[in-house]
Amino acid sequence: MFYIIGLGLGDPQDITVKGLSIVKNAERVYLEVYTSILAAGRGNLEEFYGRELLPADRELVEQGSEEILKDASTKDIVFLVVGDPFSATTHTDLFLRAKQSGIPCQVIHNASIINAIGCTGLQLYNFGETVSIPYWTDSWQPDSFYSKICSNKSRGLHTLCLLDIRVKEPTVESLMKKKREYEPPRFMSVSEAAIQLLQIISSRGSGDDISEMTEMTECVGVARVGAPDQRICYGPLRSFPDLDLGAPLHSLVIVGTLHPLEQEFLFNVAETIT
Repeated sequence: MFYIIGLGLGDPQDITVKGLSIVKNAERVYLEVYTSILAAGRGNLEEFYGRELLPADRELVEQGSEEILKDASTKDIVFLVVGDPFSATTHTDLFLRAKQSGIPCQVIHNASIINAIGCTGLQLYNFGETVSIPYWTDSWQPDSFYSKICSNKSRGLHTLCLLDIRVKEPTVESLMKKKREYEPPRFMSVSEAAIQLLQIISSRGSGDDISEMTEMTECVGVARVGAPDQRICYGPLRSFPDLDLGAPLHSLVIVGTLHPLEQEFLFNVAETIT
């Protein structure tokens, strides 16, 4: 059996009882290490589970799935994912490859940022399409996500912005060499995301359309959701570039129309910034 098991967002103990039992008895256990991270680190996970975890980076998952799925028809192979297994399309693809190879599969779900963002008090059914904000480079500055934010905003809906994670990304120079060299790991902060959004707003100009963002658009920044040192901050976008929420992972919410209960929750739970 091939198992894809969600780990939740906090610490090693957030795995489900069912998931932990499977991990302890499996032939091999892989830990996906590039779409998200667990603050506890692989060493703490191994100590709690009482077994070795094999790191699965992007190259292994996307190009070496045969290695991961080897023997899964006759033995239990586990693939661990921070959050919920189907929060990233990569894991959907791996599940389909297993199915197409005739390998029996089972998914053990857990909390992800998609539902845990409810910690802000913003009601989940008031969210529109989720977007991803990528790191910009000197030659690549995509902003297609901005139109989706505006579309949500025009309907009074909140937008969850997932911020870029770059782990074991090959450098441009190394792509032309036989030996791979990798960039240092980077995790986009709320501050970096806000700076890029303000640049988009500045370049496009802000009109009177209610769907358009301005520097005064209300936002909620979160860090380390599910951890003991979780932080939630609420205020206008213009205040976020100077905000330091500490260690990753961060997410940003562009607020739509607030229900009175949502507003009351934010005022009582979030750190207000001006």
